[in-house]
Amino acid sequence: MSKKIMSKKIISKKIISPKIRVLIVDDSAFIRVLLTEILQSDPQIEVIATAEDPIDAREKIKKYSPDVLTLDVEMPKMDGITFLKNIMRLRPMPVIMVSTLTQAGADITMQALQIGAFDFVGKPSTDVKSKLTELADDLIEKIKAAASCNLYALEKFPRVKKSILSIEQDLGRFELIAIGASTGGTEAIRDVITRLPDGLPPIVMSQHIPDTFSTSYAKRLNGESKMQVREVRSATRLERGVAYLAPGSHHLKVTRKAGSYWVDIDDGEKVNRHKPSVDVMYRSIVDSRITQCLGIILTGMGKDGALGLKKLRESGATTIAQDEATSVVWGMPGAAVNLDAAEHILPLGEIASFIVKNQ
Repeated sequence: MSKKIMSKKIISKKIISPKIRVLIVDDSAFIRVLLTEILQSDPQIEVIATAEDPIDAREKIKKYSPDVLTLDVEMPKMDGITFLKNIMRLRPMPVIMVSTLTQAGADITMQALQIGAFDFVGKPSTDVKSKLTELADDLIEKIKAAASCNLYALEKFPRVKKSILSIEQDLGRFELIAIGASTGGTEAIRDVITRLPDGLPPIVMSQHIPDTFSTSYAKRLNGESKMQVREVRSATRLERGVAYLAPGSHHLKVTRKAGSYWVDIDDGEKVNRHKPSVDVMYRSIVDSRITQCLGIILTGMGKDGALGLKKLRESGATTIAQDEATSVVWGMPGAAVNLDAAEHILPLGEIASFIVKNQ
């Protein structure tokens, strides 16, 4: 057998991927069994162990070295947030939070994402088996994305509060700024918005996030930003110095009325499996014939927003995609780059500066 043929065989062996090893941490035996059944229904995932509390989980992390952890927020002996802090400090790994779909659960989950959690799934408080089973595909997709995520971006990208930028010259270049994101996007958007000064053109934002969580997220951003941040719940006239967030239950659309720009919500079907959809937001801007626009697509799974960003660029807008090195998941921005939809490809830390220098 020739060396050439032999090398091909060796290469083909190496590309066979092992299963994704998952450790489930939850104080409910019922939830542990249910999550195990859901995850092991996929042939690429193996639940290597379960743990009933963080103390138990700590030992099993050492023993089994999992690829991904699912972590309940409320547990005995040590709460999920404290345990997550310890994980990200001592043994960083992708962690998916299992959080109750309540306002309190949303607030804690936002804190977990800031600490370094990869993503979260909502745990219903009633009819748990039926409703959690409905989320099976979403959970499996997130486990797979977590296993191949950019752990450096998740763990190392600076999370300390950076200085707020100042406007040196108002160029009047943009009438509107539009930002879309998904997985990893809550912290990516936060990195951009909290560095921006007051007085910029209005910003519209679509982030893939459940409804209750979007309310908590908007309040958090508003409390940390010079700009006002508002969750959109009805038709609203756009104002400078204000950032408008799509609710987790509706698409966000920009329209032009009597010479002014407005933002409104739309309860249409999901697009690219999402509502809000970034594509819907971008396309509404194109339909409103706003050419002096800056379109930005940040970290996220899938392709939502890529086609819309391309249409924005073709309409004359300036467009940016977050680069791969700083994206937790380079799905959405990567898809945009592959379509030649992004005029600029920038690290996350440079996007706020670009906005201020070019606004």
